[in-house]
Amino acid sequence: MRGENKPQVCVIGLGYIGLPTAAIIARAGCPVAGVDLSQDVVDTINRGEIHIEEVDLDGLVRGVVQRGLLSASTQIGPADVFVIAVPTPFEKDGNHTPDTSYVMAAATEVAGVLKKGDTVILESTSPVGTTEAMRDLIAGLRPDLRLPGRTDETPDVAIAYCPERVLPGRILEELANNDRSIGGITPRCARKALAFYKRFVRASCVTTDARSAEMCKLVENAFRDVNIAFANELSMIADHMGLDVWEVIRLANRHPRVNVLQPGPGVGGHCIAVDPWFIVHGAPDQARMIRSAREINDAKMHHVVERAEQLIEANPGVPVACLGLAFKANIDDFRESPARFVAARLARKFGDRMHVVEPYASELPIEFEGTGATLIDLDTALETCGVLVVLVDHDIFRVVPPEERGRAVIYDTRGIWPDVAPVAPRRPGLRLAG
Repeated sequence: MRGENKPQVCVIGLGYIGLPTAAIIARAGCPVAGVDLSQDVVDTINRGEIHIEEVDLDGLVRGVVQRGLLSASTQIGPADVFVIAVPTPFEKDGNHTPDTSYVMAAATEVAGVLKKGDTVILESTSPVGTTEAMRDLIAGLRPDLRLPGRTDETPDVAIAYCPERVLPGRILEELANNDRSIGGITPRCARKALAFYKRFVRASCVTTDARSAEMCKLVENAFRDVNIAFANELSMIADHMGLDVWEVIRLANRHPRVNVLQPGPGVGGHCIAVDPWFIVHGAPDQARMIRSAREINDAKMHHVVERAEQLIEANPGVPVACLGLAFKANIDDFRESPARFVAARLARKFGDRMHVVEPYASELPIEFEGTGATLIDLDTALETCGVLVVLVDHDIFRVVPPEERGRAVIYDTRGIWPDVAPVAPRRPGLRLAG
């Protein structure tokens, strides 16, 4: 495609996915206008800086901004390709109902500047049917345009769905090197989106229909959730039976067709902890295993709180450090984090006895306000805290040698310290491992 005119791209939503996506599109030579509701985010990016933690993203953003290929604004302007990467949280009804209002708000803004020949791509993880609903919204706002699937003639614009599948800490590499499923409202839409993604994706791009692509993204995360739920349920059974879950898993995984995952304090992040509920919402009577997996993984957080409380109460007056708040190792993303949930619950109960070590935070989240808990560094925790609750397997925690933590009573929910005793009886003076 060298020598072609590069399409003007507008990326809506400059968060954990939107900003890296905008940056690698700009790296491919396409001029990108990023749009975000936050003026602080916009100003930060326009200075060539970043507001999230991600490997190599700072240098990439600085470079494409300096070259004039990436700029940010709070307003949507005309473009050739619109990529929507906004949040899809739950509604506040307590029923895990998907909230697609951010997607529809973005589509409404896009509709105001859409012209014949444009392509609109939704990347936000969404319930099945959202891309079609977005198309219908645009059709209602722009009756002057022929929309795909609503006309027998050649449509004026293309609309497609293409979810990301990336791992925090490896986002830039995986955006370029992971296969993509591209679902068009029509095959023509899928082909137009495919041509766009091949500008910056080196891996295979497979075309399908929009509803299948939407379901594919949900299935990927539900699959992970179900497998993690097995490991977390096994860890709770092992606790009940007084078994070392890490040893049981190590032995079971010697079977050539068994690969049990590692348990933790729950499941976090905006994908695995959220997306399976979209399937349950769409098929509540059929999604029985998926629902159970979500309930098991949520129950594991409460199990960890209970076990940690027992340990802290068995060591009265001893300062306690929770190690980690992020939803997984070596990132600064605290969304839906079980570690954050556990630490906050303990802080509300035990007050100023509680301390938190989180190398990717400069302050504690809002739910810690008024608890008396403080943010401290790892060395201070090792020197002053007699109880350690390991909630995240950050590399900096993994490398602490036994002699530096030998005086502490430990509850290791991640299994990062194999020397810590696995049994968790309800009496003081013994170490616990999740």
